[in-house]
Amino acid sequence: MAHEKILVLDFGGQYNQLIARRVRENGVYCDLWPYDTDIKKIREYNPIGIIFTGGPNSVYEDGAPHIDPKILELGIPVLGICYGCQLIAYTLGGKVAHADIREYGRIEIEYRESQIFKTLKEHNICWMSHTDYVSEVPSGFQITAKTKTCPAAGFEDPKRKIYGIQFHPEVHHTAEGNKILRNFLYEVCGASGDWTMSNFVAEQVSLLREKLKGKKVLCAMSGGVDSAVAATLVHRAAGNNLTCVFVDHGLLRKGEAEEVVEVFRNKLGMNLIKADVRDRFLEKLKGVCEPEKKRKIIGEEFIKVFEAEAKKIGSVDYLVQGTIYPDVIESGKGASAVIKSHHNVGGLPSVVDFKEIVEPLRDLFKDEVRKVGTELGLPDSVVQRQPFPGPGLAIRIMGEVTEEKLQTLRDADYIFREEIAKAGLNQEVWQYFAVITSTYTVGVMGDARTYEPVIALRAVTSVDAMTADWAHIPYEVLERVSNRIVNEVAHANRIVYDITSKPPATIEWE
Repeated sequence: MAHEKILVLDFGGQYNQLIARRVRENGVYCDLWPYDTDIKKIREYNPIGIIFTGGPNSVYEDGAPHIDPKILELGIPVLGICYGCQLIAYTLGGKVAHADIREYGRIEIEYRESQIFKTLKEHNICWMSHTDYVSEVPSGFQITAKTKTCPAAGFEDPKRKIYGIQFHPEVHHTAEGNKILRNFLYEVCGASGDWTMSNFVAEQVSLLREKLKGKKVLCAMSGGVDSAVAATLVHRAAGNNLTCVFVDHGLLRKGEAEEVVEVFRNKLGMNLIKADVRDRFLEKLKGVCEPEKKRKIIGEEFIKVFEAEAKKIGSVDYLVQGTIYPDVIESGKGASAVIKSHHNVGGLPSVVDFKEIVEPLRDLFKDEVRKVGTELGLPDSVVQRQPFPGPGLAIRIMGEVTEEKLQTLRDADYIFREEIAKAGLNQEVWQYFAVITSTYTVGVMGDARTYEPVIALRAVTSVDAMTADWAHIPYEVLERVSNRIVNEVAHANRIVYDITSKPPATIEWE
């Protein structure tokens, strides 16, 4: 089925992926392409609308990204956001100036009558992030929004369906920002909203069924959301021709290995091979403290185990990958066979005998992958699983990884996650987990001296993990977590809470 499409042209803005996600959340499919995409390719893509993102440049800088002016002559509706707004003005003969007073953060804005501001409150709040501004709109355009320091916070030529807004409607800080995007999609571009996850599942199953008929398919299942959903989608189409290999390296969270087997083998009836190699990984990690060395060892061993299990199966026609759209964007390439080094199964194509890669989720963002999982009937415990690093708990243990530390960390992490869920915060907090630090402190338990590593709790709120704020978890919840860990978990006598945002910190500790 050919969906209606919006093309988002990327000028390097920090919110570029968020714009694309917001469009899709409104029921319209879109792709994010580089700003310098050839106009012939744009015509062939045949979008119902085009959005220019923001970006860090000034339109007058040497080497600043610009567009082919013919894009604005295609008769396709265009919405320029921030730098994209300035670029429209510059390209069509308007003027862009350097502001004496910069606008960053929440700003009061006044809207005038416009299709894209339809049903919005006249006096409102928007999110600004700019130094340059449009000082003079091009001929034929009218101003539709203003702030105290930005005279053309919005402008338009409704006849040509070209719109510019200086602020960011895609971020939640802009009140009613989603209405602006929705108005552009439905009122200006005439979208019908044919992009739904139920449609996606039906279409993918149909396509995969035809492609994989009578073929042998292999999937490396990590237990994460992407590989789980990809495998389930392919299983719906290929049935018993799919074999999943689950490598249990002993570095998963409490109960996860058992759940993978229970859900995918026992409930969904998949051909699932579980390779129990926990002792092998622990032996390889013995004495290793440097995080990057841990990562390398785990990655290499994963491939070796997978290769050994794959050879037992014999010749394979297709290899299933859980590649998702952000991976495609970050790779900068469109070839379906590109494997990213940050994947758990990076490197498999060189060691496994297969003919082609199947990536059923490569057009989806993470939140869409979760919706597909729900459509496929996967339990929330799988679909809403916390983001989890490929090396697993090995990089949440500072220093050497031992079975004793793994057990302590599993139990502490489980309590933290359980209490977050009980408090109803599991949908609000992006990621939350425990860490065993390399700092030992003295404690007193049962009138006896203890000397154990400090356990740190980490919880953040985020949209895309590129930036993150530490989560303001209520004190009473943190108190319950701390009390339970020191009372129920061996080798735990001191709990601390990490209140550092990203940047300057990262979400993970290693």
